[in-house]
Amino acid sequence: MGFVAATPTVPTSVPTSPDPGGSKLRLGVARPVGSPALIADAVGPRVALFSEAGDAEPGDVVDNPTFEGLPVTFLVMDQRDGWLNVQVSRRPNQATAWVRAADVKVRQTPFKIRVDTTAHRLVLLEGNRTVFDVPVAVGTGGTPTPTGTFFVDGTVKLLDPTGPYGTHQLSVAAFSEVLTSFGGGNGQIALHGTNRPGLMGSSVSNGCVRMTNDDVTRLANTVPVGTPVEIT
Repeated sequence: MGFVAATPTVPTSVPTSPDPGGSKLRLGVARPVGSPALIADAVGPRVALFSEAGDAEPGDVVDNPTFEGLPVTFLVMDQRDGWLNVQVSRRPNQATAWVRAADVKVRQTPFKIRVDTTAHRLVLLEGNRTVFDVPVAVGTGGTPTPTGTFFVDGTVKLLDPTGPYGTHQLSVAAFSEVLTSFGGGNGQIALHGTNRPGLMGSSVSNGCVRMTNDDVTRLANTVPVGTPVEIT
């Protein structure tokens, strides 16, 4: 399913700008990152986004936390004196911008999530070691799971573990190429649990990656926010 709040009390992750179309920012395109990956957490109430390192004026800004109370996190693509090129959670998919290094705090993660939509498998890697390899359900032909280089931008433990989204949602900085909204959400996808585990290995969702509750719980308890996600 497209990433939505299962109930009004469950927070969801959203694009870092509520109106990317009004931005003056010139966005780059993300690429796969190595291990360990660098994650940048916003340290102030706002983070300026720049089209190029060294620009005098930002093309956009993001509020931290988001209006839903989630801390803003970026995946680092590159570094330059005092600047970081980062992937941001917004449309279009795989968008990147530059931020000042002073506006974020950088940490590392050895983990990487890979989703193969053809094989219906999710693999969690720690460096070169496979931590686990599990079956998943993905988007249908009409509402496919978007492919590319992304990252986990928020993790939520759900209030009703028996509901359609299971025990956890790990929102991914990726958005449906077909749906701009779904069920009150903004078409952002997630890795989430399910109350229909028998559908693992099939293409049945509106773009999200469904996992069994045991598997998504293990994933949520292992990987930090900011973990790279590669979907093919």
